[in-house]
Amino acid sequence: MTPQAPPLVSVIVPNYNYARTLGLCLSALERQTYPRIEVIVVDDRSTDDSVQIARRHGARVVVTDTNIGAPAARNLGVEHARGEVLFFLDSDLALAEDVVEHAVDLLTADPTLGVVCGTYDPEPLIPDSLVERYRSLQLHYWISGDEGEITTIYSALFAMRAEVFREVGPLNPALRHSENAEYGHRVTQRYRIVLDNRIRGRHDHDDRLKVVLSKFFHRARLHIPLYLRRPDFNGGPTNSSRGWGSLAALFAVLTAPLPVVLGPVWLAAPLVLLAGSVAADLGMYRFVWSYAGPRFTLYFTAVHFLVNVTVAVAVFAGAAQCLLSSRFRRTYDLPAPSASAGV
Repeated sequence: MTPQAPPLVSVIVPNYNYARTLGLCLSALERQTYPRIEVIVVDDRSTDDSVQIARRHGARVVVTDTNIGAPAARNLGVEHARGEVLFFLDSDLALAEDVVEHAVDLLTADPTLGVVCGTYDPEPLIPDSLVERYRSLQLHYWISGDEGEITTIYSALFAMRAEVFREVGPLNPALRHSENAEYGHRVTQRYRIVLDNRIRGRHDHDDRLKVVLSKFFHRARLHIPLYLRRPDFNGGPTNSSRGWGSLAALFAVLTAPLPVVLGPVWLAAPLVLLAGSVAADLGMYRFVWSYAGPRFTLYFTAVHFLVNVTVAVAVFAGAAQCLLSSRFRRTYDLPAPSASAGV
C-alpha cells in the first residue's frame, strides 16, 4: 500500500518594500524540514528590488495592480495557492527550521483547531537599535506568555487548513492595521485558535521610537469598536493586567502636578500609580532583567512607560471616536473590497 503524501503547504508572503529582509525570510523557508512547500510572494507594488529577490529564490510572484495592503495581499495569495494548508508569513520574519512541520502536525491532528499562531524569538532578525531590542523582548514576552487557546490571530505568523479559510472567508482588506482581531473573532465562532511557541521566528522589528509609539496608538484606537461591540474578545489571558498597567501609567502622568498644586502629601498619588503600572508588568520586567541585565532593564522600563501612556491615550481617543462617529463604530462592518493582480 502506497503511503499517503503529506499535505502541500502554501506559504503566502505579503511584501511591500522589504527587500532588506525578504531574502532572509525566503532562505529560512528553503531550510524547512517539511518536504512539501510552495512559496507565493504577493508583492504589493514595491519600489525596491523585492520582486527580483523573490524570483531568485524560486518563489511564485504575484504583483498587485495597486497597493492594496497586507490583508488583501494575503487573500490574493490564497487565490493562487494549491495547498491544503495555508501558512501566512510576513516578509520581515525568518522561521526556525521545523516550524512548518509543527504547524502541519497540529492542524492535521485536531479538526477543531482552525488556526495555529506563533511567536517571535527574543532576538530581532536584524538588530539596529535599543528601541528594536525593546520591541523584540517586549513582543516575545507578551506573545509567548499567551501560549494556549486565544481569540485573536497574530497575522504575521499563522497557519490554517484551506478548507477552514474557505468556510470562514477572507480577511477584511478594509482593516489594514486591525484585521487580526476581527478575523480571530470570526474563526472562533466555529473553531479554536491556539498559540504554540514552537511556531516561531526572528522578526525585524521597528527600530525608531516614534514609529513604535505610532503603531501602538493606532492599533489600540482601532480595536476599541471591537471591544465595545464584542465583549467576548480578548487577545490572551494577560491582556487585563496590561490594560490596567496602561491606565495607571496615564494617571501617573496626569496626577504628577498635584504635589505642586496641593502640597507634598499628594506626591503619593503619582508614585502609587507608577508602582501599580510597574506591578502590572512585573513578570515582563523580571524576564528582561534575567535576559538582558539591569542596565537595559532601566531603559526598557522607561520606554515601556511611554508605550503604556500612549496605549491609554489611544483607548480614550478610540472611545471618543465611537461616541462621535457612527462610521468609526461600524469599522468592523466595512465591506471587503475586491483586489486584482497580475502574475
